[in-house]
Amino acid sequence: MHWLLEPFRFEFMQKALIGCLLIGFTNGYLSAFIVLRRYALLADALSHSLLPGLALGVIFWGLSPLGLFAGALAAALLVVLGGKLISRSSRLKDDTAIGALYIIAFALGIVLLKYAPARVDLGHFLFGNILGLSRIDLWLTYGLSFIIVTTLAIFQRHLLLVLFDAAVALSLGVRVARFDYLLIGLMVLAMISSLQAVGVVLSIGLLILPAATVYLLADSFAVLLWGGAFLGLGGSVLGLFLSYWADLPSGPSIVLVLGVAFLLAYLFGPKYGVCARFFRKSHLHAESIERWNRPPAPPAA
Repeated sequence: MHWLLEPFRFEFMQKALIGCLLIGFTNGYLSAFIVLRRYALLADALSHSLLPGLALGVIFWGLSPLGLFAGALAAALLVVLGGKLISRSSRLKDDTAIGALYIIAFALGIVLLKYAPARVDLGHFLFGNILGLSRIDLWLTYGLSFIIVTTLAIFQRHLLLVLFDAAVALSLGVRVARFDYLLIGLMVLAMISSLQAVGVVLSIGLLILPAATVYLLADSFAVLLWGGAFLGLGGSVLGLFLSYWADLPSGPSIVLVLGVAFLLAYLFGPKYGVCARFFRKSHLHAESIERWNRPPAPPAA
């Protein structure tokens, strides 16, 4: 038991553990909505679009967490709204317009970081470092996590209508576009809360892998919601331990743990796993051959 508690003699590991619990649970909880709404590619675009906002935050406010938060939020919203504007005023679809803007924003962010007055390691923003969490970072993460989970709980019924049948939601008077924007806004907040832990590139892993894994194992939305939340929490904590004991970067370790869980579900899931479907087909094929070769029953007397 001593080896398990030994890392938490250090204050930075205690802060990292609290950050993992908050970020893992919140992102896993939100991932159910992202997977069902098929917003994985949009989330990827948004995560990359945070970089120029972070760069501007460093230029104008230094490494202040609130300055970085404001810059990242503004950059992501500009990419989303700009993509919508371009798609409505041209032949391009939403995904193409947002994809074009996010790669431009990402390149711009790399260039802007060269002009930052404070020396900033690009890898810190791209891949995170949860071991460097400060008290302000923790309070910011706690506040954003509370906003995200509370909002999803309050509007869960409306969001479910939008997720499963937007046409029915419209007929019932639900403003589908507003709830789409709400979900996008929550995605941005979740990414910002994850920046210190896994960075802008790997934050997409925490937002997709938990629910994608549970989706391969269960059909119930409640299981998807809570299973994703606790898988995100457990995977984040296990990744933190792995990074400590193996001396690996924390962000990639967390995503790799969740990635292993995803691959195991894909291969060995009892209902939708590749192996289960293979053996089920083999069993049905053997049954069909046996039935075909079975001699016909004698006629009744």
